[in-house]
Amino acid sequence: MKQTLFTLLLLSTIGLVSCKKTGTQPNIKQYDETQIQNYISANGISGMIKDTVGQDTTGIYYKILTSPKTVTTIIGDTSKISFVFTLKSFDGKYSSTDTIQNHYDGYVGHITLDALPLGLRLAILNNLKYRGYSMRILIPSHLAYGLYGYGSGSIENTSSRIAGNQCLDYYVHVINNVNGPVPDNQATYDDQTIQQYMKHENFTDYIKTSTGLYYKIITPGTGAKIINQNSTIESTYTGMLLNNIQFDSANNGADSVSLEVPDLIKGMQEGLTHATTGTLISMIIPSGLAYAETATTGVPVNSCLRFEFQVIDVTP
Repeated sequence: MKQTLFTLLLLSTIGLVSCKKTGTQPNIKQYDETQIQNYISANGISGMIKDTVGQDTTGIYYKILTSPKTVTTIIGDTSKISFVFTLKSFDGKYSSTDTIQNHYDGYVGHITLDALPLGLRLAILNNLKYRGYSMRILIPSHLAYGLYGYGSGSIENTSSRIAGNQCLDYYVHVINNVNGPVPDNQATYDDQTIQQYMKHENFTDYIKTSTGLYYKIITPGTGAKIINQNSTIESTYTGMLLNNIQFDSANNGADSVSLEVPDLIKGMQEGLTHATTGTLISMIIPSGLAYAETATTGVPVNSCLRFEFQVIDVTP
């Protein structure tokens, strides 16, 4: 009995000793800090500032990249904002750089409801502060996706899953979507996006209208009927995002469709006034003339769109 009791006491003591955390083991904040410092050093990053809002530190590092001086209203949790972003994990196994898809439109306080990390919300509130600004953010894992990471599939498959305890490298640009004559509002951002897209795709000879629509007559029409608000057209078409991902189409003769012009988005309505029977027309439509802040199937919020229409017939 004594031998059994002694054995139990010995095992209990060993268990307590083995479970006791030593002073040399880092906690998660210390671990993240080390990872961030190593990442900064390995990638030659300069100018990063450690967030110390509230006389404490979140562990976030940031660098303001652009800061228009005309914007003075500070962003809060109840502010509705629109921003684009890119991100990658420190281990290099996850990267998402498509700002067409990576586009948030909503309240700051709801950012985490869209599967975005708490650290991103805190950095926008504490460090970025203003619409029209952009910044780079290094988010510690405990303010990102924590121990379990995010996504599905194997972490060995690049860009399918963020591994656990991964710090994140974000670029964020908050668009100045306040109405009025501001230098970086949504319309200005859209126009910059469209111009960059046309340059990348080597598109030339597009005509810009006063509304911000770009169009090009690829094949002139032969019909005499002018398309207007009362017209119905028979047409084939394709619709793409500006990353060239197609989201809609009726693109061969057998699949032509009848479209009521008043039911189309504003950019299509305007563009089609330059077409008639036989016209092949390309349009690049800013988000304000498309679906604006409303997401639809295959189209994220505030997306510029490219359409090509082959007009087959016009009535009346």
